[in-house]
Amino acid sequence: MRSITTFDLQYAHRFYKFQGEAQYLHGHTGKLTIEVEDIIEPGVNMVYPCNEIQKVAWSLLKNFDHALILREDDPLLPAILETYEKQGIKNGAPSNKMKGEAFKTQWATAYPDCRLVVTKETMTVEGMIKIVYDLLKDKLNIAKITFTSGVNAASQEYKPVGTVDRCPLCGVALVNGICPKCGYRKH
Repeated sequence: MRSITTFDLQYAHRFYKFQGEAQYLHGHTGKLTIEVEDIIEPGVNMVYPCNEIQKVAWSLLKNFDHALILREDDPLLPAILETYEKQGIKNGAPSNKMKGEAFKTQWATAYPDCRLVVTKETMTVEGMIKIVYDLLKDKLNIAKITFTSGVNAASQEYKPVGTVDRCPLCGVALVNGICPKCGYRKH
C-alpha cells in the first residue's frame, strides 16, 4: 500500500539554449507528488504518516520554493550572483527564513542563502523528478514521483527496496531503534 503527499513549489527558471518560449526567464507553480510504499504498520494502521513524509522531504525541497533554478552553464548565473552580491543578499538576508538544508548531488547543488539551485541539466519536469528521487531515495521508500509544472507533467515509478522499520505508536521511521518523534524504543 502507499501513502501519498503533495507539495506546491513556486520557482523561476529558463531552458538555456532552448529554441522556444521557455528560453526566457519565467516562473511556475509546480506540484510534486511523492508516493511512499511499504506494509501497513499495525500500531498506527498506516504506511507512513503523510505529515512525516512532508517533514522529511520538505527539509530539502524548500530549497526549490520561491527559488531561482538555473543550469550551471547558464550565462545568467554569474550575473545573478553579482547582482545578489551588490544587493547584499548573496549570503542571505534576515527575511530569508525558509531555507532548506544545503545539498550537492550529481544532479544539483542548493545554495539556500541566496535561494538558488544550480542544476547539471535543464530543469524540466523529468529533471526535477531525477533530482528529488536522488535527494530522498535513502530517506523514504519511494514508489512513485510525479511532477506537474504548468501544462507539463512527468511521472516515474520506482521499485521500493524492503521495508522501513517504523514506530508502532506514531509510524515514523526509527533511527537506531528509537523513534525521533515520541521516543519509543524497539526491544
